[in-house]
Amino acid sequence: MQSVLAVALEAVLERHLERTAPADLGLWALRGLEVLEPQLRPELQAGTLLLSGPDRLLAARPVPGLPPDAPPEAVAMPLAMALSALFEAAWRASPALRRAGAERMLRSAFEELFNHFDPYSRYLSPAEARAARIRRIGQAGLGLRLAAGRGREVVIATLTPDGPAARAGLREGDRVLAIDGVPVSAQELGLAATLLEGPAETPVSIRLQRGRRRFSVTLRRILVPPDSVHAESRDGILWLRVDGFSNATDRKLAAALRDGIQPGRTRGVVLDLRGNRGGLLGQAVAVANTFLSSGVVAQTGGRHPDAARTYVAGGPDLAAGLPLVVLVDGRSASAAEIVAAALADRGRAVVVGSATMGKGLIQAVVPLPNGGELLVTWSRVLAPRGWPIQGLGVLPELCTSLGAEATAAELQQLRQGNPPMARVLARQRAARAPVPASEVAALRGACPPAEGREADLAAARALIDMPEAYAAALP
Repeated sequence: MQSVLAVALEAVLERHLERTAPADLGLWALRGLEVLEPQLRPELQAGTLLLSGPDRLLAARPVPGLPPDAPPEAVAMPLAMALSALFEAAWRASPALRRAGAERMLRSAFEELFNHFDPYSRYLSPAEARAARIRRIGQAGLGLRLAAGRGREVVIATLTPDGPAARAGLREGDRVLAIDGVPVSAQELGLAATLLEGPAETPVSIRLQRGRRRFSVTLRRILVPPDSVHAESRDGILWLRVDGFSNATDRKLAAALRDGIQPGRTRGVVLDLRGNRGGLLGQAVAVANTFLSSGVVAQTGGRHPDAARTYVAGGPDLAAGLPLVVLVDGRSASAAEIVAAALADRGRAVVVGSATMGKGLIQAVVPLPNGGELLVTWSRVLAPRGWPIQGLGVLPELCTSLGAEATAAELQQLRQGNPPMARVLARQRAARAPVPASEVAALRGACPPAEGREADLAAARALIDMPEAYAAALP
């Protein structure tokens, strides 16, 4: 536990947006134990952390007395040693803590500590950290998804292009009989999916049936990035839905643009980011870069010198200047907001939908010795024109959250060359952090956050069908 606390405390002291006294960190962590054992009473007196039970003092440890400019690593280890001793005293004195276990104690301590910071810094247990890594980089698998077929059958539902299964000639609809010798059925679909997963570069044997023919293949698992990009061409419009920003999202989007745009036939592109909760910052920048040939994409800054960065596009615009509409809703967050803000601020796209979530804080991922991870908020994101995404979110040029009649009226104003959101957007882009809560509420109230709806798609199509309205809506 001491090593986990040392790494975590050093990360918070060094990187978090807010500078915090080591003594406060220690006290907050101890208070987390009260959630599991209400009879504990942690205190900070004259530079000493005290931990008492219902009738006696259990332990006391001084907070490291170092100068304010001492390096974080010089503070973190002595503080971690003090906390470990106090945690050990609490463990010995409390049956409730022993029942909860060391991992639960750690989680409770970190939860109380981060309650004093922002909503996004948090601790991930080893199991949660593994799941998060899979979401970020993909899991080792075969590039296929299973589904229930007729009766008790398990069939291949989808294949990832160029994945191991597709390269081996497997087809959608093939029936899966057994995996590594274990028979599978639709009643245990979760077991079948689990059997397919495993460490990268390890083999897996699958028994299949296609028609009347039964056969076996042995495939090697590879790291398969999540399938985050979906493309469809309809009525001269290329519709691209991006569910998240994980490894290879930019490459998949670029491939979808190259394959989907038909010169002389494609009239516009719709980038659907509704419900997209974000992901990797680098992927957000790369996706925005897919549509921009030059200029600033985003800026970040924080207390740590490495948090200050300016991201610049290098092109080329793979959509070749075609009209671009970005769909957002109240669930679009983080990396999705960075993309929408960049494309709108740069005048490359018209944003349609509602106010987005307003998550403009970036977390550093800190690996911990126990296999867990710490997510530490260390930088703020600014749009290309300098306004903060945190709190404000992205506001659309065409609002659909006020109802069908209001959307139709806004479209009519755009056709007449009068952008209805122009004044609100000018106020937003002039805002600088910290933005007063009253101003945040007023700006977001102009187009309240809402879940995506069919009207968003119709509005996007209308803008591409009406070049004069699209031109008027461009920032």
